[in-house]
Amino acid sequence: MLAAARRAFARHAYADTTIAAIADDAGVSPALVMKYYGSKERLFTQVFTFDADATALFDAPLDGLARHMVLHLLATQRGQTRDPILRIAFSRHHLELGGQARANFRTQVIDALAARLPGPGAPLRAEMAIGVLLGLGALYATVQADRLTQLDPDEVADLYVPLLQPLLCGEAPTAR
Repeated sequence: MLAAARRAFARHAYADTTIAAIADDAGVSPALVMKYYGSKERLFTQVFTFDADATALFDAPLDGLARHMVLHLLATQRGQTRDPILRIAFSRHHLELGGQARANFRTQVIDALAARLPGPGAPLRAEMAIGVLLGLGALYATVQADRLTQLDPDEVADLYVPLLQPLLCGEAPTAR
């Protein structure tokens, strides 16, 4: 049900998304969706909660975090589902609740990463690192960049780790 809701909210504005359509996509009854989530707003809130996604994305020691993040993103991209954190890109379609989705993303993903980073400028470096990952994810999910998607995940990680690791370890310059 949650996967169906993620697909629906990624494709349609909140006002145009119905519990019936989500239930149909999930192969369940609308009553079952309502039993588990209570309302469309609560289901939306669940779709745009990033705690579990961030936990999986950041589940590595700092010295190997860049590689882990890239490989994790690629594993979700190459699977049947798209990267869970990329759904933030679709929050702009949801005028009524999109602000809450973006606030959740900031605290549960960006701020959580910043809290792990050593050195000055950690909040900025966390934003930049997540920006690099969102760009990579967008290339896979929407652009479907032919050359990049044909590479082995380890080859992609080899290219992206030098971009990410300095941001994560505090070696990158910081803004004043």
